[in-house]
Amino acid sequence: MELQFKQVTKQFGDLSVIGQFDATIGNGEIVALVGPSGCGKSTLLHMVAGLQGPSTGTLTAGGKSVEKPSPERTLVFQEHALYPWMTLIENVAVALEFQGEGRASAREKATLWLGRVKLAGFEDYYPHQVSGGMRQRCALARAFIARPQVLLLDEPFGALDALTRLTLQSVLKDLIEEERPTVVLVTHDVDEALYLADRVLVFSNRPATVLKEITIGHIPKTHDLSAFAPIRRDILTLLGIDTDADTETQTTTHPKEEGASA
Repeated sequence: MELQFKQVTKQFGDLSVIGQFDATIGNGEIVALVGPSGCGKSTLLHMVAGLQGPSTGTLTAGGKSVEKPSPERTLVFQEHALYPWMTLIENVAVALEFQGEGRASAREKATLWLGRVKLAGFEDYYPHQVSGGMRQRCALARAFIARPQVLLLDEPFGALDALTRLTLQSVLKDLIEEERPTVVLVTHDVDEALYLADRVLVFSNRPATVLKEITIGHIPKTHDLSAFAPIRRDILTLLGIDTDADTETQTTTHPKEEGASA
């Protein structure tokens, strides 16, 4: 499903969050949004999800104006947002039950999806009984089970440790390649953007405007991103991060502004 932003802006009272934003995200394309915290990246996701509208301009999904939430557009948060009183299989099945599918059919499909994210055998566990990475695997299964045409990811692995994050990035990459939704990813991790996205939009400080649009080209098959060092350096420079030789071996997550949130 194609997304089109035409002269989109967003203000909250006197606070201008998003300057004029014009972009087209093609059907099946994966676009990552990177930029300073508080610059409006998550706000853009919420507009695509239909949780709020633009102050000015138009936003369309599949040629239709986005005015309210729809199962065609699924949002995954940094926190898993699972229902603590439901088991993992119930948490996944409920996505279909909300759309009117019968309980037995929904649970059968949920079982298959839990298997796809390597959670077979944990169907009857509750969220508090499994690790953070397993909870996020369950959240991914719930996001994909209804086969949305647009997948919106708001720092989905930001709360996980580094090793678990790399593993879950690979799981997500495989699911995206198999299901081919249009994907918009908000991340503070430049390497994550390079690994997952076809294109990266680098945002300025608030009110957000696009500093640069970078097409990744050859999508990496592994987490070895050495071939993308020049692009990585370019993005970090745009974000105001020192890119000398020592920096290349440090974390790719840029510092957050004090008192701000994505």
